[in-house]
Amino acid sequence: MKSIQSIILLVFGLLCYTSVSAQYGNGYNNGYGGGNGYGNGRGMGGMGTTGMDRSLMQAQSTPKKAKEVPAEEIAAQLVEQMKPEVKLDELQAIAITNVLADSMKEQGVLLKNESSNQDQKIEQINALREATNKKITAFLNPDQVEKYTTFMENLKDDKKSKSKKKKKSKDSKEDTEAIKAKE
Repeated sequence: MKSIQSIILLVFGLLCYTSVSAQYGNGYNNGYGGGNGYGNGRGMGGMGTTGMDRSLMQAQSTPKKAKEVPAEEIAAQLVEQMKPEVKLDELQAIAITNVLADSMKEQGVLLKNESSNQDQKIEQINALREATNKKITAFLNPDQVEKYTTFMENLKDDKKSKSKKKKKSKDSKEDTEAIKAKE
């Protein structure tokens, strides 16, 4: 009789232990606190976290790189801006988008080329820009070429004015910080 009682007590104890340990993660980081008691598993400075929690913490702590926008997407946006001003038809828009996308891809390759110095890269990019302009103007009629030239000049001016505004805002921030430092 005592042996039956002890066996029942042992089985009951084991069942209780497994249900309690299952609630707290059972050592597999899948319970209430991810093996860290109650909470979100990231308490105490992330100590004791394993598996998924650690990978999430590493992903959060590493700086995210800016996503590279595909050249086709940038070219399509540029052509969409260009369409009403240059009065492009759909065939011209498609052809120019392809030319611009190819040019942007090639420019990216030139910029990543470590074997050439800065001056060589500038020369190569300028040559690429000229070749791209020739290809684009081949798709345009004389009236559109004028409008295209004006559009590109305005685009350059817009970029220059934006960069000047950024420089001015940086300078004003630096001035403000210098004044605060003096105080």
